[in-house]
Amino acid sequence: MPGYLCVGDYSSVPYLIQGLELRVYCMEELCYGLKENAFLLDSSIMSDGLINWIRQCCGLDELADFLYPMVHRQGSLSTFVVAILQYVGLYEQAELRQVEQILKKGAGLSGLEKRKQQIDYLVKKKKYVAAIRGYDNLLQKWGEYEELGVQNAGEELKAAIYHNKGTALARMMLYQQAGESFLEAYRITGNDQEYLSFLGTKRMEMPESKYISFAAGEMEHYQLTLELEKQMETLRQDFLLQPEALMLRQRQEWREGADKQRYYEESDTLCQTLKDQYRLNVGE
Repeated sequence: MPGYLCVGDYSSVPYLIQGLELRVYCMEELCYGLKENAFLLDSSIMSDGLINWIRQCCGLDELADFLYPMVHRQGSLSTFVVAILQYVGLYEQAELRQVEQILKKGAGLSGLEKRKQQIDYLVKKKKYVAAIRGYDNLLQKWGEYEELGVQNAGEELKAAIYHNKGTALARMMLYQQAGESFLEAYRITGNDQEYLSFLGTKRMEMPESKYISFAAGEMEHYQLTLELEKQMETLRQDFLLQPEALMLRQRQEWREGADKQRYYEESDTLCQTLKDQYRLNVGE
C-alpha cells in the first residue's frame, strides 16, 4: 500500500457524508467511505462543508486550498474525489482509476436516479425511517419538476421509487402504507408483480377470514391471488427447514414440558434482542 497512514488530525467532530448517512472522523475513514460507495456519490459531496472540515478539523490546509476551486468553479466529481484519495495515499493507482471510471459512469445518471441509488442504499443498510423520508422527498421533488415542466427520467423510475418505498414500509411491518405504495407503482406500470406485492401486504395486514373475503372480490386478479398462496406455502415450507423454526419448536417443547423456567428466561432474552434489532432498523 503506497503513501502513509494517519494523514491529518483525528477529528473530535465527525463529518456526515450526505446521502450515505455515514459519519467519518479522519481522512482515512473519509477515503474508505468515498471509495466503497463511489457509485452512490453525486456533486453534493463537493461542498464548503467538507472543505472546512478538512481544513479546520483535520488540519489539512494544503488539501483544502487545492479542492476549493473545484467546488467554486464547477469541477468534475471524479477529479474532486480522486484528488482526495491521491492526497491521502491509501490506494493503488489501479484502484484510483477504477473509482474514477465509476464516478464518470455515474455522471450520466440524472439527479433523481442518483438520489434514488443513495436511498436504496439506506434500505440495504436497514435504515428504513431515513429511507422512507428520502423517498417521500424524492417524490415531492418529482412533483415540483412536473409542475415546472422539467422532463424527468421516466415513469418507470417513479414506479421504482414507490416500489422501494413500499419495501421499506413492509419491512417495518407497516403493511397498509406499504400496500398503498405498491398499488401506486402498479397504477403507473400495470405490472402484475406490483399488484402481487400489494396483495401480499393485504395478506399480512388482514386476519385470514377478512383476507379471504377481500380476495374473493379480486376477480380481475384471481390468478394473482392463487399465485400469492402458492408463494406463501413455499415460504412456509422453506421456513420449517430454517434454524429459527427449529428454535421455535424447541421453545414450544420447553413451554409444554417441565422446563418452563428456561422457556421464560429464553423468551426474555429473545424479546430484548428483537426490540434492539427493531430500534436499530427504524433508527435514523
